[in-house]
Amino acid sequence: MDYFVAPNSIVRRIWGTADTVLFIFAGAAAEFALNKAVDWLYFTGRLPADPLARLFSTVEYARRIVFADRAGAERAIDSIAAIHAAVEARRGQAIPAWAYRDVLFMLIGYSMRAFEVLERPLTEAEREEIVAVFCRVGRRMGVPDLPTSYAEWRAARELHLARDTAASNYTADLYFQYRRHLGGPRYRLLRLVQGLVVPARVRQLLQLPVGVFISPAVVFYRLTRRWRVSQSAKNAMLPTEYLYRIQALDAAPVMLAEPAVAMQQARRCPMRHG
Repeated sequence: MDYFVAPNSIVRRIWGTADTVLFIFAGAAAEFALNKAVDWLYFTGRLPADPLARLFSTVEYARRIVFADRAGAERAIDSIAAIHAAVEARRGQAIPAWAYRDVLFMLIGYSMRAFEVLERPLTEAEREEIVAVFCRVGRRMGVPDLPTSYAEWRAARELHLARDTAASNYTADLYFQYRRHLGGPRYRLLRLVQGLVVPARVRQLLQLPVGVFISPAVVFYRLTRRWRVSQSAKNAMLPTEYLYRIQALDAAPVMLAEPAVAMQQARRCPMRHG
């Protein structure tokens, strides 16, 4: 079978583990709040109404691309492009190309950072592969001026962070919504994890705690991740209504289905570890 992402790809390993995906989720939640194009996410009203559901939706689409065959992945990418085109038509203007690149760069950056925090350092070949996979997604969507190597991505990433991120009223409102939907203890845990995975500029703009405060806990969790208590801790990171979605993150084949079907299947699937 022809796959968009090879079965032995490091990208599949990263996006096939709930722990890693939740850390990607946390980093993207931080950086989305600072992006100068965040008003586009407010235009439909879906993001402030339920930011957790909106971010899970993004994760689910990404995983459908990673684990589907080539035709299925391309359908998912085309669906994303169509959704964005419909929003552009409603607003009467185009989403800037740099905003699309920012999102792709986030997925690349947090895929790498989350894996290295929870697993091990990536090899140069693995870094190149991660960049190549997400840039293939961007090219399918028609995004211009994408990097062709890890070195190019790293330079472009630094430029985009400096140019496209700033604290705004949207930032304050989105963090208010995070706290409202998560509750105080989970919100504080979110900020600790974010401080561990985000770049220095994002950490500074959001006044996030330095990652050293949570690093010992991450080391302990990494050593005991298959213990029941560690799995319970992971499940406790998000409200109970998201439990099945967290479980589905550890069941990669489920994500080949449409999201609604995937949720039904996840309710019938026991959690898989390892």
